[in-house]
Amino acid sequence: MSLSFRQRLGIAGVLALAMLATRINHFAPIPDASWAVFFAAGFYLRGWGRWAFPALMALAVAIDVVVIGWQGASLWDHYCMSAAYWFLVPAHAAMWIGGSTLRRAYTGLESRSAAWLLGTFLVAFSACFFISNVSFFWLSDGAFAKTLAGSAANFAIWYPRYLYTAALYVAGAAVLHVVVALIARELAPGKRALAD
Repeated sequence: MSLSFRQRLGIAGVLALAMLATRINHFAPIPDASWAVFFAAGFYLRGWGRWAFPALMALAVAIDVVVIGWQGASLWDHYCMSAAYWFLVPAHAAMWIGGSTLRRAYTGLESRSAAWLLGTFLVAFSACFFISNVSFFWLSDGAFAKTLAGSAANFAIWYPRYLYTAALYVAGAAVLHVVVALIARELAPGKRALAD
């Protein structure tokens, strides 16, 4: 799979818009797509990580700053802002690396690629969740019982919810990828010549 510069730029724009449209309301009817965005970016923008990953991180932070401002809260007094917030960088990097790993293993529209998608997504998601959730649980000033039992209970509540959301977005992106790949295959010049 080879993407042109314009195609990659277009994908980067769509991913940024998806994050912008969903991150503004973390618990709204349209759930946050940020983790899926970083996974998809790792797949489609592999090789552009030097600028695309920091740009997406900057967008995520900017969205959070604006949303907290809309809520009338002081940035550093908001419950989401603690030392744990900076752990979102390695958490999002885990999703990016998962997508990039999938891209290296991608062999086209076959069952092997689907197995790689499932495996890389689950490993990347689990790493992302562990980094972000454990850091927030232990480093924030929230009213948590900071014990291993409390951490396990927190994990049991939030892991399935975040997994469901991220998996829905990644599955949707995978279906869209397959549809576009099949259309491109049908419109390929060699295919048209054979049909004539």
